[in-house]
Amino acid sequence: LSVLADSDLVYSISITPRLRVKLATDVYTGFTMIRRVSARSYSTLRASGSRIPNDGLGLGDFVVRPHHADPEERPPIPSSTARKGRSPGLSYFIETYGCQMNHNDTDIVSTVLDGSGYTRAPTADESDVVLLNTCAIRENAESKIWQRLGYFRNARRVRPKGSRRGPTIGVLGCMAERLKDKLLEDDMASLVVGPDAYRDLPRLIDVVRPAPGGDGKMDQAMNVQLSIDETYGDITPVRAASDVSVFVSIMRGCNQNCSYCIVPRTRGRERSRAMSSILDEVRYLADVGTKEIWLLGQNVNSYSYFEEGSSRPRKPDPSRNYFADFYARGFKSVYKPLRDGSQSFADLLHAVAEAAPEVRVRFTSPHPKDFSDDVIQAIKAHNNICKQIHMPAQHGDSGVLERMNRGYGREAYDDLVAHIRSSIPGIALSTDMIAGFCGETEKEHEASLELLRRTQFDNAFLFAYSMRDKTPASRHLVDDVPEVTKKRRLQELINTYREGLQRASAAEIGTTHLVLVEGPSRKSSEARPELTGRTDTFKRVVFPDVTVPAALDTDAAHQLVQLRAGDFVAVSITSADGGATLVASPIARTTMKEYVNIYKHC
Repeated sequence: LSVLADSDLVYSISITPRLRVKLATDVYTGFTMIRRVSARSYSTLRASGSRIPNDGLGLGDFVVRPHHADPEERPPIPSSTARKGRSPGLSYFIETYGCQMNHNDTDIVSTVLDGSGYTRAPTADESDVVLLNTCAIRENAESKIWQRLGYFRNARRVRPKGSRRGPTIGVLGCMAERLKDKLLEDDMASLVVGPDAYRDLPRLIDVVRPAPGGDGKMDQAMNVQLSIDETYGDITPVRAASDVSVFVSIMRGCNQNCSYCIVPRTRGRERSRAMSSILDEVRYLADVGTKEIWLLGQNVNSYSYFEEGSSRPRKPDPSRNYFADFYARGFKSVYKPLRDGSQSFADLLHAVAEAAPEVRVRFTSPHPKDFSDDVIQAIKAHNNICKQIHMPAQHGDSGVLERMNRGYGREAYDDLVAHIRSSIPGIALSTDMIAGFCGETEKEHEASLELLRRTQFDNAFLFAYSMRDKTPASRHLVDDVPEVTKKRRLQELINTYREGLQRASAAEIGTTHLVLVEGPSRKSSEARPELTGRTDTFKRVVFPDVTVPAALDTDAAHQLVQLRAGDFVAVSITSADGGATLVASPIARTTMKEYVNIYKHC
């Protein structure tokens, strides 16, 4: 199948006989699918304006035209009120699993449903619609969802006759995109909706909800169509007024194609949100009192946005080394980054930092290849861009990194670490690492241990390898490391990381940090009240909840205030608990500007 799209007019399709059956199956299961649609549902859909011709769906129904770049020209959020008039007044409840992107997507879904007349229920048991926003990155994550779906199905089956009808169950996110109609089997769920189809939720809920006075049976519907341009950039997520730290999505999807990872298959290709839209949201968040903003994306530092009317490169120049022009030294990828003329991640960092100078700026999750010099210099240039970088190494051996299709070897990674630390003194680094990847030997595992000892990361997320279906590894490699060996190697990674962490934490004693107060610590009590927050370098700090001077300025030292969530406080580190948490003594409430003027760092 070859599909070519130029502007929004030219489409060319070539189908070989061997692909014909598979294409028909993929189109049917890969796009909106409605099962057991009764004559009532069908006629209602037609009356509501849905384009379903008498002779069924044609190719035009499966080709999605690119959304307009201008948010003013984009179609409005789907309204169930306009479509069917049955859903307004229904309540919903969302359970969110997995990464920060899923939590941000939950806010988007809430905004879509709120705008269509739905109300939020306090619990799943009290709602008309329960949506599970899911993760598929590891087998354990999916197992939790299957257990939850089983709970809801059993609850429906044992519900006494005549009692309140059970809620409509929907599966959203990466697991929906990966498993598709398998989730509809055995009445596990009524809705399956992928991460690029949330605008369609009100219509799909209308389809599956039983009509008043009907037989009570629910239809099933699915939309797992991935988009080449959906960023939800025109939807400002509904957030709690008390949120001190907020995620702002700047791009979606991933082009990297790491052999162990399911994300490119569940989140689609990379596409970036308009910088003007991002800056509007950042300014709004600063105005309402947000103190920390996380720029969010699957490959966040791959951000590359072409403004409307700009000239976008169409074909790579065979004689040009694009990797040297846009990536960190020694890194490459499976695609050539055609970014000439685009607004880059470094451009965005400068713009966001300047738009909200008293707001901390962080970003996640990056790929090491995109830490080019201009990005490093942007982080260095602004006091409110936190001096903490996540650099997922995934492994310490070049041979394993090649099997993982990471696009770099150990030497390039070590050189990048050294370059960043020399460019930004005091920078904190964190990483991800996998134990027991396909074919991993003891010697290759030892290279990962050596990387942890050498680099001494400030934080590390360590996992045993879990093979996922539909990844390149599942097709081309063998998951041949025994589970017991994976667990042993994982524990060795954890122990090695903790040894370095203890040394790093001990070195913090006597230093001064600017901490953003998040609220009471987990161990806070009436007898011993404590607050907690994060340093600029993302280290967890706990300190007594006592009155402090209102500012570092000596003129304000006589005025005492009680600290609250969202305040900045200068602290002195007094001890370390042997782990990742530091214990401190509060000095005074302050601002980022005042603190930098006195201590010359954040």
